[in-house]
Amino acid sequence: MVERLPVRISGIAVIINIMADKRKYADRREELIKAVAKRRRKIKLLAVEYKGGKCQICGYNKYPGALDLHHIYGDKSFGIGDKGYTRSWEKVKQELDKCILICANCHREIEAGITQPSEEIRNGKTR
Repeated sequence: MVERLPVRISGIAVIINIMADKRKYADRREELIKAVAKRRRKIKLLAVEYKGGKCQICGYNKYPGALDLHHIYGDKSFGIGDKGYTRSWEKVKQELDKCILICANCHREIEAGITQPSEEIRNGKTR
């Protein structure tokens, strides 16, 4: 609970918010979970836009949630889907530059060894 306390400092009226008791994570759990989910959605949309908005193999672009980021260049500093959405946009962009944007189907085929990105895609000549 927050108590609002009006005071005067050097003749200026100021309202100070005083916390009646310390807020705990448990008190704000749902609010924080929603805030993190909202940021993750925002960063995912920015990432999809940054990488061209469509699968670099088949061109799929109907639903951003069906697009994955697949590391292909350099060492993986962090997983975009793991802790990536809690990092700064600049750090995320550096990691995105090591990835290609592909749809879920093409991603599964790459992981299974059924298909591979073309040399042009692997060399970063398309986006």
